[in-house]
Amino acid sequence: MPREPSLAQALVPIGLLMGLLALSVTLFGDESSSGPNQIALILGTAVAGLVGLRNGHRWSDLDASISRGISTSMGAILILLVVGSVIGTWILAGVVPSMIYYGLQILAPSVFYPAACLICAVVAVAIGSSWTTAGTIGIALIGIATAQDLHLGLAAGAIISGAYFGDKMSPLSDTTNLAPAVAGTELFAHIRHMAWTTAPSFAAALLLFALAGLFMPAPAGAGELEALLAALDAQFAIGPHLLVPVAVVLGLVVRRVPAFPALLIGALTGGVFAAAFQQAALLTYVGDSGLPPAAAVVKGVWMALYGGFSLDSGNPALDELLSRGGMGSMLPTVWLIMSAMMFGAVMEATGLLRVVAARILRAVRGPGSLISATLTTSAGMNVLASDQYISIVLPGRMFRDAYRQQGLDPKNLSRSLEDAGTLTSVLVPWNTCGAFMAQTLGVATLTYAPFVLFNLINPFVAAAYGYANVAIARLPAGKGEAP
Repeated sequence: MPREPSLAQALVPIGLLMGLLALSVTLFGDESSSGPNQIALILGTAVAGLVGLRNGHRWSDLDASISRGISTSMGAILILLVVGSVIGTWILAGVVPSMIYYGLQILAPSVFYPAACLICAVVAVAIGSSWTTAGTIGIALIGIATAQDLHLGLAAGAIISGAYFGDKMSPLSDTTNLAPAVAGTELFAHIRHMAWTTAPSFAAALLLFALAGLFMPAPAGAGELEALLAALDAQFAIGPHLLVPVAVVLGLVVRRVPAFPALLIGALTGGVFAAAFQQAALLTYVGDSGLPPAAAVVKGVWMALYGGFSLDSGNPALDELLSRGGMGSMLPTVWLIMSAMMFGAVMEATGLLRVVAARILRAVRGPGSLISATLTTSAGMNVLASDQYISIVLPGRMFRDAYRQQGLDPKNLSRSLEDAGTLTSVLVPWNTCGAFMAQTLGVATLTYAPFVLFNLINPFVAAAYGYANVAIARLPAGKGEAP
């Protein structure tokens, strides 16, 4: 019979993992999530396994737990792969370019901060990536803010707030797929439940950005954005009819179609629209293949499905923004998810996670304190582990049973994981997200952190909902256990 682990034993693999992840960020910077963090997770898994073997666990049991842990993430992995195809075909079809084009029209000199936030939100919802949004549109916006001598911390805060709102609410985002997979709920149920805390937080942030704009000088020009708009118009046929694939997916969501088939239909619809409306861009993308035009169109759509889209427009910002997507682009994230699930599975199977969770759960007295404990732990993981994926996976593993015992639907857990795990990552200078944003926007993390209003407000709204018992979903009778 395996022995019960001690708290000290539980902290050994956690401490090692935190140290390795900090070293990974130091050595590899923004590239740490493309391989180095996965190695750190696998080494942490090995140490957790050694502790388990020392306590009497058999390797065959640990091996089976790893297989089970990875299998629980297969739904998210499949969705991530098809999300890559959606991104590729939607860019090729002009769907994402049209969304960006119309989103940029929102910008007006007198409302720079809220407009910048809204623009980044629209783009991030369209492409599902806060990093890409900040690294393209964000660079243009921060350039305008710099030229007009605006407050760069506030400008960066508005950009990041919008980017993270879009990332958090987009079904194309990897973290938005990861959180429900870890918690044990469905993607679109998770997104709908997040709206309760996310919508008022974003509205409050927009209001504060608008008030700030009243006391700050507005930018006098937007030449960089105008150049981006002109490049978009030159490379793609822009039009509102290209938003139909988005409406198709939203219609399927409303009809409760599961995420994987809904997104697959969206990807294929994008391919059809690319063939119908973007033949010039499509044939340029395929290049001189020697194929008949019809065959070249099929090849181009096929390439976008597996390899994403690549643009060479002469506008570096536009090329970086729209050269992405495809199933292949999701493989580093799939690798990271599998590595994190391995670590969580072994920590769980050996009882190490249970020991840590039990110590934290001693302070839990009801739904409010449980949600607060989840928020605090996720934010703490961003500080200690330096990676937002781990801040979702580990607390998700730790608190999953506690939510069931409290009779709470798992979508409460997935929402809390994103309310803190996703959003606080960018506030930590040594976290991969904080390091990326500081380097990309040229504004130090601690300079912009006080002004990332959406990310700061959302966790407190989530905690208040928990204590006030507002928008807390319960399990059906008999599905949970009373504490």
